[in-house]
Amino acid sequence: MKLSGGQSLRLDAIHFDAPAMPAPLVAPALLRQADKILFIAHLALGDFTYLQGCFQAFKRAYPHLKIHLWVDERRRTSRASEWAHLKKYALYDWLAECPAIDKVYDETWSPQLYRESLEQARREHYPVVVSLAVLERHKYASLARSISPHGFVVGQKKRVRPWDLPKRLIYRKLDAAIPAYTPASHPDQHISDIYAGWFTQLFGMEIPRAARFPVLRIADRWIAYAHKQFADWGFMGVDGRPSRVVFVNAFSKSVERSWPLERVIGLIRTMRCRPEWGDVGFVVNVVPEELARARALFADAGLEQTHLFSAEENFFQLPAVLSLCELIISVETAVMHLANAVHVPVIALMRQNNPEWAPIDRANSTVITAPAHGDWVDKIGVQDVMRVLAAFGRL
Repeated sequence: MKLSGGQSLRLDAIHFDAPAMPAPLVAPALLRQADKILFIAHLALGDFTYLQGCFQAFKRAYPHLKIHLWVDERRRTSRASEWAHLKKYALYDWLAECPAIDKVYDETWSPQLYRESLEQARREHYPVVVSLAVLERHKYASLARSISPHGFVVGQKKRVRPWDLPKRLIYRKLDAAIPAYTPASHPDQHISDIYAGWFTQLFGMEIPRAARFPVLRIADRWIAYAHKQFADWGFMGVDGRPSRVVFVNAFSKSVERSWPLERVIGLIRTMRCRPEWGDVGFVVNVVPEELARARALFADAGLEQTHLFSAEENFFQLPAVLSLCELIISVETAVMHLANAVHVPVIALMRQNNPEWAPIDRANSTVITAPAHGDWVDKIGVQDVMRVLAAFGRL
C-alpha cells in the first residue's frame, strides 16, 4: 500500500483475511451423490501403514461411500512359478481386516487375472476414480480412465517434456491432477504428511497429525500364535513372559535396500560377544522365497538361540511376533514402520535417498544411513550397528 506524505497507517485497523484453502479437486457435491469410489495404487506394506489413516478419515467424512481399492502388482508376470508368492502377498491379509475398505482388487499378479479384474472393475461404472500411483503415473492415469470412461478421474501427474506427445495426451484425459512429489519438493516432511496432503488436495480434508501415526490391531489368535512360537523357540521365561529377543530383518523388495544374510550372521556373532547382548535370543525374518537358502546358510553358521521366521500363513503373524521383541533391527522396509505401530524400539538401516520414509516415532527409532547419497544399504557395516547398540546398553 502506498502512502502519501503526512499519512499514517494503523495496522490494527486493517483486517487481513486468512488465505483461503484451494477448492478440493473432487467436489463434495459429487461425493455426496456417489455411492462408491475407486482408488488405484501400487501398494507396499509401508505405503498402507500410513495411507490406512487417510482411508479411515475419508470413510468417516463420507460413511455412505463404499471404498474400493485396486492394488496393482508391479511384479506381474506370465511365469507360473512366481505366482505362489505373489498370490500370498501379506498386504492382502491386512487389507481384508481394514473396516474402511469395502472391496479390494487383489488378483493382478498374472496377465490373465489382470484382464479379468479390469473387466470386473469396468462393470462397476465408478463415478469417481483416484490414482495414487507415483511410478509410471501416465500408465495409471490411462488405467483409471480405461476403468471409468465417463466418471470423474484424478491422477498423479508429472511434468512432461514438450515433445512427449503420448504422455501429454494421456494426462489430458484426467479431470484433475495431483502434482508429483519429490523429497526435494517436500523438505522436512514425513511420508505421512505427504499422504495426508494428498487427501487435503483431493477432498479438502485435514487429517490431524495424531491420526497419521500407524495403528495396528492384532487379533487375539495371532498374539496367542506368537506366544506359542516363542515357547517353541525357548524364548518364554518360567513366569510366562517373553525373554529378551532381538528381531532382525535384512530383506526388502529392492536389492538396494537389502542387507546380505551373511552380514546378519556377523552381527549376531558380534552382539553375542558383548555382555549386554550375550543372553538374548534372535529372530531373523526371511521372505518365503528365500527360506531354503537361508536355512542352509544358518545351519552352516551354527548360531545358538537363533531362529528363522517367515509369516507364511498370515500377515498378522509378523506384527504379533514383533510385539513380543525387545528390539527390532531392520533395513528400509515395512518392518521398521510396523515396529512403530507395535511400539517396539527400532534401529533402521536406510539409504540417504528418501528421508521422508524414516520411521515416524522418533522417540523410539534410531536411523543409520549409508555413508553417501546414492549408496545402497549394504554399505552400512556391522560396526556401524554396534556403535548405535552401545548407546542402548540393556533396554
